[in-house]
Amino acid sequence: MRAKRLTLFSVALGVLLTASLAGAADSGDAPNHPDSGTWIVTLGASVEYGPKFPGSKHDGFSALPSFDIRRFDEPDEHSAPDDNIDYGLIDFGGFEAGPVVGLRDSRSQSDDDRLKGIHSVDWDIDAGVFAQYWAIPNQLRFRSEIRQAVSNGSGLVVDISADWFQPLGDRWLLSAGPRASFGNGAYMRKYFGISSSEALQNGALSAFDAKGGLKSIGFTVSAAYDVTPTWTLQVYDRFDRLTGDAADSPITSKLGSENQNVIGISLTKAFSVSF
Repeated sequence: MRAKRLTLFSVALGVLLTASLAGAADSGDAPNHPDSGTWIVTLGASVEYGPKFPGSKHDGFSALPSFDIRRFDEPDEHSAPDDNIDYGLIDFGGFEAGPVVGLRDSRSQSDDDRLKGIHSVDWDIDAGVFAQYWAIPNQLRFRSEIRQAVSNGSGLVVDISADWFQPLGDRWLLSAGPRASFGNGAYMRKYFGISSSEALQNGALSAFDAKGGLKSIGFTVSAAYDVTPTWTLQVYDRFDRLTGDAADSPITSKLGSENQNVIGISLTKAFSVSF
């Protein structure tokens, strides 16, 4: 996952720099007379320091891109740093819904040599739908994402969150809120299950039949600063506590940790595109 994410990061960074140069060549970051064909595109990249795989107690660096697009006349809504890439197709009365795309973590013996004999997990894209409701416009949001792995067989996840967004002055935006994440049987077996044959090959870990259900609860906080009207720098921290079979699995209880913490920093650039 690290190498793949770094590749995505390099692509995103290249696009980000290209967009910045293109924006500098234009008359400004936004057109003076926007029309219905004008969109605001936001590209970004993040660097994170956190567990090498779900349940790991060893941390490492990874990088990933971010992307957002909206019409020029649409409001710029707040978002949390752990939102996946989405696009709203339904929007009425504070309720929004549409497609969402994310990334699945990989795992191999190179992440921890004590995983000898335990199946590896390839990195993957997952896709699904999101739905969110603004109980207080642009301040209190409830959100859920349902995403299915595309090709690595790691099943379905459901993430539920709530966020409070608090502006401080003209440039700062703070946010914080709780998290809960569920995985179906395929997800839990892929990341936390150990077959009898794998247990024999490993010699130190016992077989474990991981069942679907609640896999973690947690909390996310962030602080974003508008360096310019189009450049934003954000720092964030997400803490999750693994629960149920995700916590009871020998991969977590013997090799890793129930506590999973990710620290990240991101930089985004917004610019206008006309069609």
